[in-house]
Amino acid sequence: MAKTAIAYKEKMKELSMLSLICSCFSPQTRNNLVCEFEDMEVKPINKRASGQAFEVILKPPSPVSDVAHSITSPPKKRDMSLDDIQKKLEAAENRRRSQEAQVLKVLAEKREHERDVLLKAMEENSNFSKMAEEKLILKMEQNKENREAQLAAMMERLHEKERHAAIVRRNKELREELIA
Repeated sequence: MAKTAIAYKEKMKELSMLSLICSCFSPQTRNNLVCEFEDMEVKPINKRASGQAFEVILKPPSPVSDVAHSITSPPKKRDMSLDDIQKKLEAAENRRRSQEAQVLKVLAEKREHERDVLLKAMEENSNFSKMAEEKLILKMEQNKENREAQLAAMMERLHEKERHAAIVRRNKELREELIA
């Protein structure tokens, strides 16, 4: 059967090349051309406007080729004993259990991975929250220290102005006493 199919494909390739060569040398139209091979007959038909069309007629196989390509029947099944059937059923049950265990193992690994990822995410979130809180506290302390330093500087300038004002007043009083 396979040999016949391969031979058919090869003949079809040869046919298209043969028809091309014949159409170049022969002034006849292709509708009159009929090609015959060992086990098939090819007739061109003019039903397609866009290309070529062929009718392939396979001849019945000859008795010689029938012997060469005989199909062998599948081997007959032997009768199975009860023990063989039981062993096959047990093997199938073991395979089913093994497959089920493997699926459960994969699911458990997935759950474990999901739990690990969730714990890691929670830990990172907690660490981020702690770091953000520490940064906020540090920033608030720095702001408080800066504010206290600004207030202290303002108070120092105010005391300096008061001292200077007191000195200016004393100098003014001394001048008035010296002039008077």
